[in-house]
Amino acid sequence: MKLKNDLILRTLRGEQTERKPVWLMRQAGRILPEYRAVRAKLSGFIELAKTPERAAEVTIQPVDILGVDAAIIFSDILVIPEAMGLPYEMVEKRGPFFPNTVRKASDLDKLHIAQADELDYVLEAIQITKKNLDGRVPLIGFAGAPWTIMAYMVEGSGSKTFSVAKRMLYQNPALAHELLDKITQSTIHYLKAQVKAGADMLQLFDSWAGILSPEVYRKFSLPYIQKIAEAITEVPLIVFAKGAFFVREDLGKLPCAGIGLDWTMDIQESRKLVGSDKVLQGNLDPCMLYAPDKVLQEATLNMMKAFGDKHIVNLGHGVYPDIDPEKVKIFIETVKSAGSE
Repeated sequence: MKLKNDLILRTLRGEQTERKPVWLMRQAGRILPEYRAVRAKLSGFIELAKTPERAAEVTIQPVDILGVDAAIIFSDILVIPEAMGLPYEMVEKRGPFFPNTVRKASDLDKLHIAQADELDYVLEAIQITKKNLDGRVPLIGFAGAPWTIMAYMVEGSGSKTFSVAKRMLYQNPALAHELLDKITQSTIHYLKAQVKAGADMLQLFDSWAGILSPEVYRKFSLPYIQKIAEAITEVPLIVFAKGAFFVREDLGKLPCAGIGLDWTMDIQESRKLVGSDKVLQGNLDPCMLYAPDKVLQEATLNMMKAFGDKHIVNLGHGVYPDIDPEKVKIFIETVKSAGSE
């Protein structure tokens, strides 16, 4: 099916476009009353993610309500550990929790490399979404980067330091590499299946990249992202490593189409480090959406100018749950009205 709006895909191919594309991380959910109404009918986040018709519905909401240039499938990065044999719970106001963790070899032995059919509910949601989008905008699929997934599997929950997970890297690096390899193989199966189901592009989220030192990141994260990027040849891939300012040059060498920047990363410096070939995505501070309208508009235009071409407009991380959807609309309309810089 030919897309009516393929701005983001043309940008990722390096083509000239009439204006810059815009979407937001975490656009499907939290900020929208319409999302909360759908979620209220179910037991919680996980049931919503596992109900394909509902997941498709909330995936499309931001396209209709906010006017973004791409939809991103409503799911969670932690579906991979669950498919590998490590289920999780989503605790209200606390986040993910794993009743069981991976701390020793016998824990890892209980896990398997996930196959695509173990995540059929996500694939079905992608198929329904594609049908219901009817070619309006592209659909983004995604997964978590292996280090970020490992961090949750070992720690057992969210953490400011992930010191338990990091301890494994130092105390038992062989076990860490074995776990990372299983996650990587599972993720490749999953992402390829997303493409087959209809995803037009993919994003890999390394949400906890920034808590590792440069040396440790190059040893325990980058090689596994490299394997995934090499395996995904069918559609464009964006790699977003939050906080990984110290490996921007390394990220620029990955065989992917785009690199996401968080709001702490200087735009011109990033372009110099990443190189001229890659599309850059980002990177407005989500808190800028709390600012007065005029300040928000000016900051958005300044950011777009600083990036120049080869730019997908986004925030530097996900939109916060208490941000007014009207502010998001102002951000998006500012991008659209600016035209091509």
